[in-house]
Amino acid sequence: MRSKDFMARLDHKRIVDAIAAAEAKTSGEIRVFIQRGEVADDPLPFAEKKFVDLGMQKTADRNAVLILVAPRPQKFAVVGDEGIHTKCGREFWEQLVATMRGHFQREEFTDALVEAIVTAGDLLAAHFPRRSDDRNELSNDVVEGS
Repeated sequence: MRSKDFMARLDHKRIVDAIAAAEAKTSGEIRVFIQRGEVADDPLPFAEKKFVDLGMQKTADRNAVLILVAPRPQKFAVVGDEGIHTKCGREFWEQLVATMRGHFQREEFTDALVEAIVTAGDLLAAHFPRRSDDRNELSNDVVEGS
């Protein structure tokens, strides 16, 4: 599926609202990125590079989460920065990806993203609760790019 068609099928408001609600409980940051074009066989290294390209490793507590979807090759990955990854481990991310995969297979694209955002947000809130001096470090908008 072309990224343009995928973007058209998303409920952007619902996704942005889910990010805002999740981030209201945590100092963590969540970002959704839609990749135009192809991605190599394993999307995780690509997502890790995009995480750095987007400057997500620069958050104060190293607790950002990137959800990357590449509609054309039908691949996706979720990356958590070192601050959050050390708290939850690989199993958390594997379970999150498995849940998303089920939604994507049923073409429930918005549901896949919202559920991942809520789940990641709950984990972030448990380990990185919101502080009085928190500020939104990254845009909540769904970003599309190459």
